[in-house]
Amino acid sequence: MARSKAASKKQQKQQQKRGVDFKKIKRKLGRKLPPPKNATNTEVKSKAIVLPEQSVASEKAGLAVSKKGLTLKELLQQTSHHNSKVRRGFSTGIDFSVVTGAELRSHRYAVIEKLRERIGDDDKVVRETLYQLLKTVVFPGCKEDNQGPFVSLMVAYIFNAMTHLAVDVRLMAFKFFDLVVQYYPPSFSLYADKVLQNYEDILRKNQFYLEDKAKLRSALAGLVRCLSLLPCNKRKVDSSEENMAGQKILHAFELDMPAESSGFSSITKKLKDLVPVLVNCFQDFFPSVHHMPLLDAQSFDCMHSILQSIDLVVGFFGYGIHQGKPASQLSYEGPDEAIWDHTISSLLLKKLFGVFPLNPTNHLSEKVDDRFFILNIVITEIFLRCSEWICPPGFLLEKFLQYIENALLGSVSDSRSGKAVWEKHILLLLPFIPKLVLQVASDWKSCLLQAFTKIFEGCNPQSSLKLACLSAIEEMLIPVVLHLLLRLGQCANSSSPFSREYENMQYSLDKFYSSCVDRGDVYYGPFIRLSWDSQELAICGLYYFSNLGPFLLKSIAFCCLCSELEHLVLFRIIEVLHSAFSAGHIQIADYISFFMTLLSRFKVLPENLTFAENIYPDVESDAKISNRGTFKLLTNTVCSCLSRIGDDSLVFQILEQVIFDQLLLKPPLDNACALLRVLVVLDCKPTRLSEQGIITLSKYLSGCLNVGSCEPSCIPEDDEENSLPTHQQTCCYYMLPCFFLFDRSPKLLKLVLNLMGSLITESSSSPSSHSYTQYGNDNSNQINAVVSALLLMHKDTKVRKIISSFKEEVVHILQIIHSLQVKFLVTGNPENGLAVITYTYDLSGRSQVTSFSLSG
Repeated sequence: MARSKAASKKQQKQQQKRGVDFKKIKRKLGRKLPPPKNATNTEVKSKAIVLPEQSVASEKAGLAVSKKGLTLKELLQQTSHHNSKVRRGFSTGIDFSVVTGAELRSHRYAVIEKLRERIGDDDKVVRETLYQLLKTVVFPGCKEDNQGPFVSLMVAYIFNAMTHLAVDVRLMAFKFFDLVVQYYPPSFSLYADKVLQNYEDILRKNQFYLEDKAKLRSALAGLVRCLSLLPCNKRKVDSSEENMAGQKILHAFELDMPAESSGFSSITKKLKDLVPVLVNCFQDFFPSVHHMPLLDAQSFDCMHSILQSIDLVVGFFGYGIHQGKPASQLSYEGPDEAIWDHTISSLLLKKLFGVFPLNPTNHLSEKVDDRFFILNIVITEIFLRCSEWICPPGFLLEKFLQYIENALLGSVSDSRSGKAVWEKHILLLLPFIPKLVLQVASDWKSCLLQAFTKIFEGCNPQSSLKLACLSAIEEMLIPVVLHLLLRLGQCANSSSPFSREYENMQYSLDKFYSSCVDRGDVYYGPFIRLSWDSQELAICGLYYFSNLGPFLLKSIAFCCLCSELEHLVLFRIIEVLHSAFSAGHIQIADYISFFMTLLSRFKVLPENLTFAENIYPDVESDAKISNRGTFKLLTNTVCSCLSRIGDDSLVFQILEQVIFDQLLLKPPLDNACALLRVLVVLDCKPTRLSEQGIITLSKYLSGCLNVGSCEPSCIPEDDEENSLPTHQQTCCYYMLPCFFLFDRSPKLLKLVLNLMGSLITESSSSPSSHSYTQYGNDNSNQINAVVSALLLMHKDTKVRKIISSFKEEVVHILQIIHSLQVKFLVTGNPENGLAVITYTYDLSGRSQVTSFSLSG
């Protein structure tokens, strides 16, 4: 034992000398371990730096902020957030009542660019919130600005949403477009094809009608708003539409006509395709109507909007038919297939008129009865609109006539609430009563007149119903009065006192056509709005005035220049007036003045027009349908009438100075061409132009003969398909009268050639105040015009033979052009309108300028 203890002590001493490899440290429980000796200290110490100029509060000073302190820019950034709850707050989070109008207008494009992305949002709340924001804040705040670019930013996203897979998104897209149309009506005319196609697509999918009636009702209301912008026959004329400014012209026959809407010919096919879809959609509501005890409000609103849409489309087709043909010439065989599809007539007869009237038993509640009454009234209106070209069966016509009589008598709705509904909607039928009374049999005529008389006697004198009755009475009485006047004129003895009274009547009839106040404004009378039959009676009565004075002729001239007047009526007026002149009832000076007024003041609409500006004249786009064909026919008719007056030489002497005075006023190209054609018709070879007339005419022709000075709207662009033949044909039409005058007067051609060369020289001598760019452009345009005129004259055989006698003048023109070309090559800037002309000219007259081009 003693030895072992000694050995262990010795071993311990040896270990202490060598040291311990791993010293074991005893740790008490609950104590925190100390950090290791090689640990890195990650503690960071900093001090705040204060910069007063970078305060967030100062950046938001003067800007509208939300309750959370977010500005408009910060809220707009939330519209693109992936979380729908955040996207919902972008509009509800800011009190836009504090947004100033200037701030909104200054950022309107940025706002729309961000908001439009949410039109097709999958979240319903986001879409509804966006709609209310646009309706209450954005659109009203930017209403005074030009909304064309504003709307164009939105429509692409709206159309994209209209093709969305989700039905809710698609229906909401129509609601957005309806909002756009409310604040910017031309948007429908600009995008009519796409809108109608999308409406047709959505209405064909009838599986959601019963489930989403509220959304469908909103979409259909938007369709009604769009279709209400179509032109139709139920036009209301007020003083602002009738008030037109004129200007001084020959014999005070003056008028500068306004813009006029003429129709939507480009969407006719879309509308014809839409009608069957609407009718089928209306029929899809029948099961729910017949099986439900009450017609609920949503179903009624949808059915009412569908019927209104059909009525507006039918009214549009009726407008288009009457624009091309008077009502008296519309047979029961129907209108032109290009305007109206006969399959639509069969569809309406079978599926819409065949179920008339809805709710024939009249045993439901007052509210439901009123709803059925409204639907039946709209169906009746559709029937009366298209009855002119649809031949209805006898029993169907009797059914509608019986309902019209009952509706007029008020036997359909007897309740107190039904009385108000009746007064409001019976107005739709009253405009049809005058024409209906003339068409139906005598027994029905008596019944309808008695019912109409009861309405007239029982309505409030200050109500709109009384005014509608008076308008209908006027429409019924005017044909009777005109027919009576015609008979009086036919039977009056020229030597009787009664005949003198009839003659004095023309001084009162001038207001019947139009009237002119002291400041030159023109007001159209009731003649413009009459039916074709009444207009025919009024026109025929003009013949029987033994001395048709200038006052009445002036009033008639205003009507002839009115763009609302059908061209058939225009030519009928000319026909009757020519007969009256041949019978000695019109003085030759007044007769010639009437025709000169028509040719010099007729407003020609070019062919290359679209339809937007015509429905909305205050919009910078074109919507007018060209009437150039009508004006060409008018020019030929006037030339024919003037050539049949008698001695052409005497008439030419009367008209020569009158036409020159009009040409010096620089009328539009079409009007100037028409006046020159009158000269050509009355002239002969050699010419009857006086020496002074030749000088005056040469000054005018040298300026307007140049094709380059023609109105751009008159000549198609060169890059269009087949544009060159059309360009040449159009130019030749305007230059043909000049060619005839050159053939009859070589002196006139020589003066014109000399003046054309002088024009180029004068244009090259621009004042030093003009810049080189402007100088080069003006000179190039003048050279372009002169060379074009020479080319066209060369292509005419007779003019080419005549112009070969004036080689010196033509060579002089080409030398001037060549010298200017060399000058431009030395000093001009090719990028600023340099004229580059390549020409060859044989002094024998066989060839002329071959090509030319303009750079810049």
